[in-house]
Amino acid sequence: MKSFIVSIILICFSFGYAQKSKLTPEHYQNIRKSFRDKMPDNSVAVLFSAPIRNRANDVDYVYHQDPHFFYLTGWHQPHSVILIYKNPQRDRQGSYFEKIYVPERDNYMEMWNGKRYSLEHVKQLGFDRVAERKAFKADIQYLDSFDDVLMLEFKNDIRNQKMYVFKNGKRYKVDDPNDLFDLKAAFRDAINLPVDFSPLLQLAYQTILSSDENNLDQTVEKLYNIVQQDSSLIENEIIKGFVKNPLQKHYNEIQRKTALELRNYNFDIETIPSIMADMREIKTNDEIELLKKAVAISVVGQIEVMKAMHPKMSEREIQGIHEFVYRKYGAADEGYPSIVGAGENGCVLHYIENDKKELDNQLVLMDLGAEFYGYTADVTRTVPANGVFSPEQKALYKIVYASQEAAINGAKVGNSFRSLFQLSYDIIAEGLLGLGIISEYSEAKKYYPHGLSHHIGLDVHDPGNYGYLESNMIITVEPGIYIPKNSPCDPRWWNIGIRIEDDILITEDGPVNLSAGAPRDWEGIEAMMRKESVLKDFILPDMMTLIQ
Repeated sequence: MKSFIVSIILICFSFGYAQKSKLTPEHYQNIRKSFRDKMPDNSVAVLFSAPIRNRANDVDYVYHQDPHFFYLTGWHQPHSVILIYKNPQRDRQGSYFEKIYVPERDNYMEMWNGKRYSLEHVKQLGFDRVAERKAFKADIQYLDSFDDVLMLEFKNDIRNQKMYVFKNGKRYKVDDPNDLFDLKAAFRDAINLPVDFSPLLQLAYQTILSSDENNLDQTVEKLYNIVQQDSSLIENEIIKGFVKNPLQKHYNEIQRKTALELRNYNFDIETIPSIMADMREIKTNDEIELLKKAVAISVVGQIEVMKAMHPKMSEREIQGIHEFVYRKYGAADEGYPSIVGAGENGCVLHYIENDKKELDNQLVLMDLGAEFYGYTADVTRTVPANGVFSPEQKALYKIVYASQEAAINGAKVGNSFRSLFQLSYDIIAEGLLGLGIISEYSEAKKYYPHGLSHHIGLDVHDPGNYGYLESNMIITVEPGIYIPKNSPCDPRWWNIGIRIEDDILITEDGPVNLSAGAPRDWEGIEAMMRKESVLKDFILPDMMTLIQ
């Protein structure tokens, strides 16, 4: 009986979800209208929900919607598709601009996996047209009537799902003919997408077609940049011919050959990412409110850990306190794998093992963010496990703090991402030179190897153009210094990793540090770590006493 229950639960749709929308249907209708306004004439955008990810064997991860799909729809369930049309379409009910396809109701499956919404319920979420997913296959037979079919690059990470059917009182397991796997397969056929389709080759062809006789040198440079990402492309006859002999007399012939290669294609994988970069880097007021809450929850996590930390704690215990705070405030998940690195582990930029047993007297780098209704914070604090910075730790910490303080103050409308990074880099380089850790300005990149800022939102690294700061952007400011063991400097600096990261709202009146509630100067951190923790008396039984 147990094996039967497990099979039927996991073979069917897994509707556990991490991010259900808290925004209104009107919000998403406005987002889709703005998206549609940016689409080219006579085009249709096709966006799919995320696949169900398998954890191991017959166990799936909790479902997490594709951020682009969620941004446009607020729809959190799998095996769904939305079509958005630039120009109005017509049916018996009149004109419409969008149509979403969702899983059908199934009372028996809902008993195992939770509610699926009726078509009438989905309509109340603000969509022009709603249909069961099986209708998608018929509707996409007419995509060749559009000049452009906008899509995202396909990823080969979708499993063909199974389902149960009942016939003559017996239960049979069969392939689900309308799961995401089959919906995408039907779409590939409808747009004539080659099995060996290469997005980079497509980009190279489009680069050649969009060039003109006056910018051949620039086109060659763009092609070289594309080929650097996949060296095999240089063997392509058209690319090789253009790069090796970009003379004006050959130009028209090469463009003709390129056009022939693309003659059966009307799909476009460049436009949606470009539109999303434009839209998602600027947050609406509703999005800002959700992000403020995600950041506030993350700040409390940092504060409570500072008060509770001691040298006998483990990295995983620290992670658990943060994530307990998130759940206490209703955040369903973390926005990314939690990073808790003590000592040498703090020098690993994306360290997520978090398995060090004791912190000792080392610095502990804590990079964590709560996800609140899909929107994620990203806050980092680096603190001494024993509550007091050593002279070496303090000297490096002051440099990172000064670098961050200058960059935050410079995060104003009109300033560039590049200028903020340069400002932070200069301060770190000067500080490392002053301590004798480096002897040349350029050597600072050994110990400050990453960028300074990124957008946050539905993704911890939200899409954006990364040009100039604009009002209602929310970005991180996160300089760091990492000196692993055996670095070419005095060993007293080894195994010190420091990052300070805050989430900054850009406004016309200047930057607003949303995560300022968690102390980030060394004095404030030490003062917070001297405070009493509510977890002081939370002592669990010794493991050995639990083993029978």
